[in-house]
Amino acid sequence: SQDIRFCTLCATPRLIRLPSGTVVQHPTNFRIMVSLQGREEDVAKLLAAQAHLGTKNMDPGMADYVWRRRMDGVHIINVASTLEKIHLAARMIVAVENPADVCVVSARPHAQRAVLKFAKYTGAQSIEGRFTAGTFTNQITKQFKEPRLLLVTDPRTDFQPVKEASYVNIPVAAFTDSDSPLSNIDCAIPGNNKGKLSIGLLYWLLAREVLRLRGTIGAEDPWDVPVDLFFFKDSEDVKAMEAEQAAEAEAAGEGWEGAGEQGAVAAEYAAGADVAAAFAAPAEAAPVAAEGAFAAAPAAGGDWSAAPAATGTWTA
Repeated sequence: SQDIRFCTLCATPRLIRLPSGTVVQHPTNFRIMVSLQGREEDVAKLLAAQAHLGTKNMDPGMADYVWRRRMDGVHIINVASTLEKIHLAARMIVAVENPADVCVVSARPHAQRAVLKFAKYTGAQSIEGRFTAGTFTNQITKQFKEPRLLLVTDPRTDFQPVKEASYVNIPVAAFTDSDSPLSNIDCAIPGNNKGKLSIGLLYWLLAREVLRLRGTIGAEDPWDVPVDLFFFKDSEDVKAMEAEQAAEAEAAGEGWEGAGEQGAVAAEYAAGADVAAAFAAPAEAAPVAAEGAFAAAPAAGGDWSAAPAATGTWTA
C-alpha cells in the first residue's frame, strides 16, 4: 500500500522508481496513453500543427491542462485533454436544437477564415473581426443577437463577447492557451490559439466532431473536407499558390504544344482547300455559259435582226 500511495502522489512526468526498487510508469501517463488509443492520426496532426505548444506564462486555471515545461520555459499542453474537451464542446453544440443559435466569434485575423468555414459546415452564425459592443445586451442595435451558445477563439482578445455572455447567461466554450484566463468560461479547450495552423486544425477537428455526433458522417469515416480550407492564407501564400498552379499548367501544356501547332497548320490547309474549291467551281461553269452564248449568235454575214433582243430598249 505504501508503494501504491507513493506512485499515486509522485509528480515525475515519465517513469518512477518505487521504494522497493521497481520501475513503473506514472499513472498519469498511463491514463493519457489509454485515452489516445485509436486516435494516433489526430495526435500526429496536433503535433504537426504545434497545437500542443503553449506560452512561457501559465494561468493558474490552466495548470490541469499543462503536461510539463520545457527547458526554454515553454509549457507543453496535454493533447489528450485537447481531444477530450473538443468532444465535450461538440456535445454542447449538438445539444442546441437550432444550429443557427450557436455563435462563433473571433477578433484574431488568423482565425477569421477558420470561423467562416466552421460556420459554413455546422450551420452556426459567425462574427469575425471587430465585435460591436452591445451585440448580446442592447436590443436597440441592428446587430443584436440572442445565441444559446458562444464559441470564442481566445478569451483574452474576445473578452467583450465573453463579458456580455456572462450578463445574459450564455454558456461559453473557448480555445484556451496556457496563459488564457478562464473567468466566465464554461468549457475550456486547451490548445495553441495563436498559430494559424493550430487554429485551423482545432476548428477543423471540432467541426468534424460536430458532424459525427449529428450523424452527417460516420463515427469512423474520414471527412472529405481538407483541413487546408480552415488555414489562414495571406496575400503571399495566395501568390505562391497561383504561381505553382501556373507552373503546373505550363508543364502540362508543353507536351501538347507540337500537336497543337500541327493541328493549327492542318486546319489552315483545310480552310485554304475549301476556299480554292469555292473559287474553282464558278471558273469551270463560266466557259460553258460563254460557249452557249456564242453558239446562239448568228454566223458572219447572217441576219442580225433575227438575234434575240436585249432586255433594254434600243429604239431610244
